[in-house]
Amino acid sequence: MDITGFPAVVAYDSIVLRHDAPVRRVYLLFHGLTATPLQFEVFGRLLFDRGADVFIPRLPRHGYADRMTPALASLSAAELRDFAGASYAQARAIASEVVVAGFSVGGLLAAYVGQHYPVHRATAIAPFVGILGLPPFLTAATAGLLLAAPNRFLWWDPQLREKLLPAHGYPRFATHALAQAARLGQELLRSARSRRPAAGGVDVVLNARESAVSNEAARTLARSWALTTQQRIVLHQVKGLPVSHDIIEPLRHPTIVRRVYPPLLELVAR
Repeated sequence: MDITGFPAVVAYDSIVLRHDAPVRRVYLLFHGLTATPLQFEVFGRLLFDRGADVFIPRLPRHGYADRMTPALASLSAAELRDFAGASYAQARAIASEVVVAGFSVGGLLAAYVGQHYPVHRATAIAPFVGILGLPPFLTAATAGLLLAAPNRFLWWDPQLREKLLPAHGYPRFATHALAQAARLGQELLRSARSRRPAAGGVDVVLNARESAVSNEAARTLARSWALTTQQRIVLHQVKGLPVSHDIIEPLRHPTIVRRVYPPLLELVAR
């Protein structure tokens, strides 16, 4: 039973890919909101084939067999924060050199780990630091309003609804979960303005035709980092893609993935 009282039968758990002999590097990969570790499995296996171990942890309240579970409504910023730290500790137990990357809310977690933990490198892919179309300075107030109101579940695709694929992800998201992730993003921004990132290097990858998260908020994060460190904060903008957010899931946008994976693989693995 989940601590909220909801059935918590896990259908899609964390993925760990380890070589027979110890290796120097492990890749810690964070999937996005409502997805599961399977979102990163293909990408993770490509990294594994290059000789490193791979750890793709399942985000809290994700991966349940019931795709319509209400568990996400109780996700909290503290839970995400603790999960990020615990995931880093697990990765560090696998190999001495940790490289972290993540997508969307997972990109936020990768950036958070890069800010607070001494990873070799952090890559935040389309990180959820703010909501598309919302000025960054209104993010905190909007999160507060969402949390003050009753939680609502919204369909990712109002036409397909529960038929939305892939089957390993939830077809809807919770407004409270979104607001809690936004709160963690605000916490990260405050930290980035006053402290240099603990990571040896940081990359931020944005889709020029992003459809869900705020690229401007991600740029604000990168600028804040640039002011607090002598490290080079590299901002990459992917151009020429259709309007989209999920550029990682092979089962959702295979044509996008075929274009994005090769340069992204070189970026993360270098």
